[in-house]
Amino acid sequence: MESFDVVIVGAGAAGLMCAMTAGNRGRRVLLLEHNDQEGAKILISGGGRCNFTNLEIAPERFLSANPHFCKSALSRYSQHDFIAMVERHRIRYHEKTLGQLFCDGSAREILAMLLAECAAARVDLRTRHRVTGITRAERFRIETDNGSFTAPALVLATGGLSIPKMGATSFAYEVARRFDLDVIEPRPGLVPLKVTGEMLELCKILAGVSVDAIASCGRDSFRENILFTHRGLSGPAILQISSYWREGETISLNLAPSLDIEKFLADRKRTRPKAELKTALAEVLPTRLAHALANDAASNLPIANVPDLTLSQLAQRLKRWQLKPAGSEGWPKAEVTVCGIDTAALSSKTMEARAVPGLFAIGEAVDVTGWLGGYNFQWAWSSGWCAGNAV
Repeated sequence: MESFDVVIVGAGAAGLMCAMTAGNRGRRVLLLEHNDQEGAKILISGGGRCNFTNLEIAPERFLSANPHFCKSALSRYSQHDFIAMVERHRIRYHEKTLGQLFCDGSAREILAMLLAECAAARVDLRTRHRVTGITRAERFRIETDNGSFTAPALVLATGGLSIPKMGATSFAYEVARRFDLDVIEPRPGLVPLKVTGEMLELCKILAGVSVDAIASCGRDSFRENILFTHRGLSGPAILQISSYWREGETISLNLAPSLDIEKFLADRKRTRPKAELKTALAEVLPTRLAHALANDAASNLPIANVPDLTLSQLAQRLKRWQLKPAGSEGWPKAEVTVCGIDTAALSSKTMEARAVPGLFAIGEAVDVTGWLGGYNFQWAWSSGWCAGNAV
């Protein structure tokens, strides 16, 4: 039976940040990971280049039952603090779009940085340790398939249910419930959406086509590319809105966000009357999409022969295309988990459970979910840092 000041379960982004922060404060830290490899999600993120944070981090870009909960952590350890560490380690990076920061080289540089910081802080990191039981008397006792450990502080950093092939489990939720912490039912976020019927047939025809669009659900909307797939819709705008969408709700697409499409079609009817409708549409839309919509509206007619009402209906469809997804592609394709351990049970300053002294929850396990583009990594860094300074 080995004894530590704190045991952290989960060596992902949040767990590594928490471990190095606690270790730098002189705490004796044990960091357990059930996979063979620590930081598995870090390595696959951003196409292998790790979108490690965003220049435009703001609390309103995070979803939570308590939208104020994330404010303290994000302000106490900001994106600028993490960027400073990246620069100290001389990792070169660039801004891609919308404030998203990526490594010039590989995501392995971010993982190597975190592991180096943990090593310098004398963190005891052990992989291939699956937790089989947790009890608490005066201290927490953590049983694993490779030994037992005790500590006065236990940090849940095992993430959510997204990407099960990377080892995602419901572990954090199970432990939280065991200690009477509420868990808001998790659902997939930042995930492609599926469609059925005629919309599915159209998506199959257009698979691979990407277009600038605004995707809206209720009062929430995002403007980025959408991508047609063999199963439905994906792309950044769809992934973003998926975190807000609920089963049974309708999504609206604006496929011509920079254009008065009705005025454009009327102008082409006047100035290029012999042009086919699909040719006119292809001036402002990807060719395959233009042809599919034109065939749907008026076959291959010259635009002069297309009734004004038909052009108006086509314009309305392009600006407000209503569709009701049949569902999402679920946990295997979800980049994050929406909902999780209820923040009402936690201190926003320390991430400690108010009713269970010494028990902490951080990162994706908690009911805080960020936008696409480095926001969820920043929540991992910020929440991990807060807990690391409190254990």
